[in-house]
Formats: sequence, structure tokens, C-alpha cells
Amino acid sequence: MPFSTEEFLKIFEQYNVSVWPMQIALNLLALIVIALVVVKNKKADKIINVILAFFWIWMGIVYHWLNFSTINKAAYFFGTVFIIQGLLFMVYGAVKPNIINYKFRRHPVQILGMAFILYALVVYPVLAKSFGHVYPKTPTFGLPCPTTIFTFGILLFSLKRMAWYMVIIPFLWSLIGFSAAISLGIKEDIGLIVAGILGTLILLFVKPKKVITP
Repeated sequence: MPFSTEEFLKIFEQYNVSVWPMQIALNLLALIVIALVVVKNKKADKIINVILAFFWIWMGIVYHWLNFSTINKAAYFFGTVFIIQGLLFMVYGAVKPNIINYKFRRHPVQILGMAFILYALVVYPVLAKSFGHVYPKTPTFGLPCPTTIFTFGILLFSLKRMAWYMVIIPFLWSLIGFSAAISLGIKEDIGLIVAGILGTLILLFVKPKKVITP
């Protein structure tokens, strides 16, 4: 690693202090996404995908480009890739009609999706604190690892199988982010690799509907 654990945690502190109280807004947006999955309306799918797009573009610009880049120049590349993922959600989830749709169902896949969501929003911060990562030196929701877990959770409520290009970036980040975070002692990111591997396998191969195509 081109930086130490303390430098890494310092970036979280720098980010959290600089964007406060945006963390509250990001969590509220996550709750809106969950509500829209459960209580459907005509515009729910587009709103969900717009919010997911915002999350990924936010992470690309605000975290990677403006903060993480101060200790790792690879963050400019990571940030660009995250922005691309956000644009994919915008194009194939909001602009094109009936591409990525969501529905709440009592099915094992959706139960797993809800488990990922709860992990990202509730379990993750609890584990972080138990491991000594106290705010502001902790990865809050809106930062890449917990938000990627949340993304996989929401995608598991989709009605169609995902095309590979919608999943590849979150999957690759689950590998990169996990390997880096574990080497730096961010043990709460164990959920990232679980969500990345299980989520990707299910989204690409298990769901029975047609694959999403442009």
C-alpha cells in the first residue's frame, strides 16, 4: 500500500468533516430507495436508479477525486470508473424505459438483498465502532464499501437478470476494496466481498427473467 492505515483513516475523517451533514442526506436517500422498492408507484424505478446513479457519481467525485486522491493517485482512475457506473444507472435505469425494474417479493434472493441492505446501513457502522473506527475516522454510508454493499442489496430486488456491464464495476470494486481494506484493518468490509461474489453470481446467473440489453 502506498499509504498507512492511519493515513487511510485520516481520509475518512477529512471526507466526513468536509461533507457534513451530507451523511444524513445520503442515509435518507437510502431509506427512500428502500421505501420505493416496497411501495411501488409509476416513477419508483426511475427514482431508485437516479438515486443509485447519484451515489456512484458522488463517490467518484467527492470521495475518490477530492479526498482519496491526496494519498493515492489511482483514485483518479477509481473515481472515473465510479462515475461511469453512475452514468450506467442513469442511462439504463432512468432514461431507457422498463430496463431495470424492482419489486419487493418474499423470495430467498430478496431476503438476501435485504440482509445486504441492513448490513450496509446498520451492521456496518456497528462493526466499525466495535473495531475501533470511531466517527469521523470511519467509512460512513456514502463511501464506496458500504454503498457498494447497499447497491448489491437493491439490485437483488430487480425483476430481470442483470447484464454484465451493470455489475462488473461493483463486482471488481468488491474485490479491490476488500483486499485493500482488510490489509489496512477495516474488518467490517468482510461484508463487501460476500455481497460482491454472491450478488454478482445471483444477478448474472440465477434470476429467471430476460437479460437486460441496451
